[in-house]
Amino acid sequence: MKNSISEQSFYIESEEEDDEHLRKHENEEEGNESDFSNEDNNDDETNRPNSLTSAWPQSYRQSMDLYSNVPSPSLHFLGTPSLSRLGSSFFGSSLIRRHTPEVLPSLHKPLILPAEEEKAPHRRSSHGLIPPLHPRKSSIKKIPDIERPSKDAHGLPISHQSTYGQAVVNGMNVLCGVGLLSTPYAVKEGGWAGLSILFIFGILSFYTGMLLRYCLDSQPGLETYPDIGQAAFGTMGRIVISIILYVELYASCVEYIILEGDNLSAIFPNAHLSLGGFELDARHLFVLIATLAILPTVWLRDLSVLSYISVGGVIASILVVLCLYWAGLVDHVGFESKETILNLPTLPVAIGLYGFCYSGHAVFPNIYTSLADRSQFPAVLLTSFGLVTLLYGGTAVLGYLMFGDSAESQFTLNLPKGLMVSKVAVWTTVVNPFTKFALTLSPVAMSLEELLPSKHTKSHLYPILIRTALTISTVVVGLAVPFFGLVMALIGSLLTMLVTLILPCVCFLRILKGKTSRLQVTICVFIITVGTASALVGSYSALSKIIQSMI
Repeated sequence: MKNSISEQSFYIESEEEDDEHLRKHENEEEGNESDFSNEDNNDDETNRPNSLTSAWPQSYRQSMDLYSNVPSPSLHFLGTPSLSRLGSSFFGSSLIRRHTPEVLPSLHKPLILPAEEEKAPHRRSSHGLIPPLHPRKSSIKKIPDIERPSKDAHGLPISHQSTYGQAVVNGMNVLCGVGLLSTPYAVKEGGWAGLSILFIFGILSFYTGMLLRYCLDSQPGLETYPDIGQAAFGTMGRIVISIILYVELYASCVEYIILEGDNLSAIFPNAHLSLGGFELDARHLFVLIATLAILPTVWLRDLSVLSYISVGGVIASILVVLCLYWAGLVDHVGFESKETILNLPTLPVAIGLYGFCYSGHAVFPNIYTSLADRSQFPAVLLTSFGLVTLLYGGTAVLGYLMFGDSAESQFTLNLPKGLMVSKVAVWTTVVNPFTKFALTLSPVAMSLEELLPSKHTKSHLYPILIRTALTISTVVVGLAVPFFGLVMALIGSLLTMLVTLILPCVCFLRILKGKTSRLQVTICVFIITVGTASALVGSYSALSKIIQSMI
């Protein structure tokens, strides 16, 4: 018999079993514990993921699908089936359960279900907040690929399990972002000795990534970072962690705006526009033009086209680095002997810049839960961190050797304008944010759309207004604080230290209280201390320099 699919439902073995489960749960009194709540019964009920039926943000799971499930076109022309499978998802193969594929709710449905639907025992949150009502091992069966839904509600192709190769590329795409452009500038700010901070943060971030895995395995139903926060500190923990993650995404959109203005004005420095007595220089003009070009993509509900284009995040990063290497090693640009060993006055800025390089922990739980073989996760993390750290380190060393103390916050601004590799690097840097802006902003917008009154949930006007307002606000912030490197240092010092170093350790100690070794507690306390000190010193330094630059 064919399996039926309904919104927020699972494939189960048969309709008879479904009815049996339905009758069973109809007879249970409201408030009974679910099948997964058979351990730690004395714990605070609010600390378990199945204790709440609706906690903001309910759209986190869905929005992170949009943000991180970035499919690529088929790579059959390479003639290698494994490479074709590798290309099926560059950024988080699937945030769907390993054994039970979910169908995301349609966008015309309210993001928070009405009370009647929440009480229906055969319904389940599609965002991983509540564990399934039936045990996985008995009622779930493997569905042939031909019977599985090929696309979700947003038109994004669904990939049900990640291979080791896919997960490595996903991890690299998470870690390897615009921070790559600022690594030579970070060496300038911190000196050669400060470069060791990059490798120290890499080691600590790898360890905290492993801690997230232990947190996810501690209780059934934990699949995302906010789930971990809820398991550790209840609803407030979920909300606080979600807000931090959304602010980090919003700040990344501000960086994209600054990036567009800096690079386009470098290409066309003499561009300007006069409007009714207002004179727009090149940077302001291109920020407005870029915003007008980006705005229609923000209004899109089906982001599958952008997902296919933005799949080249790793490729774009490698291409830009290759252009830098070509300019230095082939065209012999720069290469001056530098003797700055340690630059203490500006070292805190370098701390924030190096910290920003490892801001991928928000998606690590998704990569872990999507793995076909979860025992491979340590190897996936180690490979991803190793390759990305080598890429960051090589770019930092070569870029600083080439440009020295004249290194800009983005090394693309230092490349000679007459070289072809310079044009390739700059235009690759300019085009990339056009595909990533909408994907990055969507989780923030969807979380705000949840807060709309139920009578407006079917309206298309309010989501457009919210997304337009968010985009305009990023432009205002980007024009008011047009300091790419300093803003990145602030994000890295404040938000990344929280998400990458501090919160994983705190949640780990809280969730596994009494089950950790003395060595684990000591390491976690050390990492929390390092993260807190880096956050305080780096944030103060970055804010001070931003204020000084604005005066």
